[in-house]
Amino acid sequence: MNRTASLVMKIVGASLALAAVVCLIIGCWNELMSGAGCVKQRIKSVKGKLSPAEAADYADEELYE
Repeated sequence: MNRTASLVMKIVGASLALAAVVCLIIGCWNELMSGAGCVKQRIKSVKGKLSPAEAADYADEELYE
């Protein structure tokens, strides 16, 4: 009986931890997406600074076909 209770408590604890992580992600979604937008802008600005020879190595138009 003791082993069963221990197993149940571990499952409940893991479920609560997972629920906490999901709630944290949902609560911070706006900040996460604004951070992703900043990263996207930073990548575009770095790519704009490349020389034409270096920029030719990147075939972005093929990614969006």
